[in-house]
Amino acid sequence: MNGSPKISQIEIQEMIQDANDPKRRLAFRLSRALSQKGTLDEYIDFLSENMQLIDFIPTKRITSNFKL
Repeated sequence: MNGSPKISQIEIQEMIQDANDPKRRLAFRLSRALSQKGTLDEYIDFLSENMQLIDFIPTKRITSNFKL
């Protein structure tokens, strides 16, 4: 389990429709390429600016194996 929310069947169908539409597919491809152009410093700035928007609750892990 990765903590990601489950998507509904409606959302799945919308994603399939987007993938089948050449214009939407191109828009997603261009936005992905643009989002990956940033530097590490820009990424750290982005995370720093948005940390207050996330409710972070650490999980308690009890371990008995202390090996690396």
